[in-house]
Amino acid sequence: MVDQSTQSIVIEAPAAEIMAVISDFAAYPEWAAAVKETEVLSTTTGGRAEKVRFVLDAGVVKDTYVNVYDWAEDGLSVSWTLSEGQVQKAQRGSYRLDPQGDSRTEVTYSLAVDLAIPMIGMFKRKAEKMIMDTALKELKRRVETSR
Repeated sequence: MVDQSTQSIVIEAPAAEIMAVISDFAAYPEWAAAVKETEVLSTTTGGRAEKVRFVLDAGVVKDTYVNVYDWAEDGLSVSWTLSEGQVQKAQRGSYRLDPQGDSRTEVTYSLAVDLAIPMIGMFKRKAEKMIMDTALKELKRRVETSR
């Protein structure tokens, strides 16, 4: 697997509210610009999404893929891996939430993507960072404007 990129942002909301937005895959096309379509293919016994199909158009990367999710019992993190992709050979990511008091949470997003098409490492890392930066800002906007 390729190197992983990581970024963090502080969101003015409790961790539970942020995780509720992260876990609401049906709403992603409403607030995540690159996500054009989502479909939950299976759920855990607890009702959380386990397998999710995405249609992504992130400019440089356009793909239809399926991720498998692993939800932490404490409700403070979720990780995923790619199970099917057209342009991506591998994807590993996570959100980790670190409460900073009652109404602030630091959200750390980690992502590693390996593409089936050749791309110079420097450009791939730049694309990962751009995707993560955009995703975190869009998540922050969605959570804070929903309050």
